[in-house]
Amino acid sequence: MRAVVSRVDTAAVTVDGAVVGTIGRGLLALVGVGRSDDESSARTMARKIHELRIFPADDGARSADDLGLPVLVISQFTLYADTRKGRRPSWQDAAPGDQAEPLVDEVVAELRRRGCTVATGVFGARMQVASVNDGPMTLVLET
Repeated sequence: MRAVVSRVDTAAVTVDGAVVGTIGRGLLALVGVGRSDDESSARTMARKIHELRIFPADDGARSADDLGLPVLVISQFTLYADTRKGRRPSWQDAAPGDQAEPLVDEVVAELRRRGCTVATGVFGARMQVASVNDGPMTLVLET
């Protein structure tokens, strides 16, 4: 499983002209699922996202967990694009939708079990994601 995680001042996702998820200060997590991922991968990714210590504090860095900040989770199969050959990406390493959707849902569910407020996009929909990055601070996480 892969995620691109950004520290944001605000983030929102729109589908068909309607805002379906929005947060203020927190994390924007674009989450991709690979063919070999499972529920354990999803729970591990949720923990990594929630405990990622990238918010500045007087005594070091804090996490979304430490600060009670929300996370906007967006499914993003394109994180598994293989662009090593030619000009057209291959998606062969991305999990098919029927495998990926429940695992993205599990990331969301695990974040919520941990007490996190979570907003989401709509799996498989054409989404417009807007964010104001803080820093910018953007990292790639893998399980």
